[in-house]
Amino acid sequence: MKRRIQKLFKKTGAIVCFSVLFSIHSFSQQEEQSSLYMFNALNFNPAYAGSRGSLNITAIGRFQWVGINGAPMTQFLSVHAPIARQNIGLGLNIVNDVIGSRNRTSVYADFAFSIRLNRNNHRLAFGVNGGVDLWQMNVGNMIINDPTDPSASNFSKTVGNFGGGIYYYGQRHYIGFSVPRILENELNNPNQALGGTSASARHFYIMGGYVFNLNSVVKFKPSTLIKLTPNAPFTFDLNASFLLFEKIWAGAMYRFNESAGFNFSYTFADMFTIGYAFDFAYNDLRFNQYGSHEVMLQLDLRKKQKNYLSPRYFSYF
Repeated sequence: MKRRIQKLFKKTGAIVCFSVLFSIHSFSQQEEQSSLYMFNALNFNPAYAGSRGSLNITAIGRFQWVGINGAPMTQFLSVHAPIARQNIGLGLNIVNDVIGSRNRTSVYADFAFSIRLNRNNHRLAFGVNGGVDLWQMNVGNMIINDPTDPSASNFSKTVGNFGGGIYYYGQRHYIGFSVPRILENELNNPNQALGGTSASARHFYIMGGYVFNLNSVVKFKPSTLIKLTPNAPFTFDLNASFLLFEKIWAGAMYRFNESAGFNFSYTFADMFTIGYAFDFAYNDLRFNQYGSHEVMLQLDLRKKQKNYLSPRYFSYF
């Protein structure tokens, strides 16, 4: 399925591949991709809510496979904060994802409860989320050979869903597991011809990272995000980054069987972070495209207190 979609991208653009997606039974990877996942874990794990110990607002824009007609464009916005002495976290996660003629807008609320495990302030958090996905198909700019095909018509559908996750973290480490959407909702076009159905697939995420103190100035921060989807290829992201003066982040990334690139961020005034990521596909999509670009703006509003509970080094994850 993945190779078929890649070929369709090269020949006629992303708009055609999603006409295929809505006309056959499909369980490929459908959720949004991000190279700056370590700054926006709330997007795929509700247990992350409140773990930064601050009111956090993160906005990310991703422009994927620039130069290919109908390639994915995604906007992420997340807001979350701790309450009740840091034991409860609340969050809101909004995503708008456009691929060709298909658009999905998601709005999810997050709730997390964390337990302090030891004197080192290692914490274990449990999270749940719930919300809606608005799916829309606009065939106005599609390449259609048969305009009488009932499948080639506009439609929209709103479906509800829920998910959950766990998140264990400390000052120098974190690991988590999540399923942000448990229900596999049917997404059929009501005008679709007979034969075949389309559904959202259940995705599983495993994330982890650790901080190594190289000296008083430089810290090494490797991290990973593993993505598992039934009947779809296994994939994972690896990131190897260096943190300088706890302000400048620079690193390289690798996405299994797909792309490689780099990312950079800078924190100023101890509350604003700007970031950029670039990755370039080395598979069949390496032709006729100019890579994928992400830009980020993040705001952290922290209370000044002595017994600050948020993990210092992973306040950037």
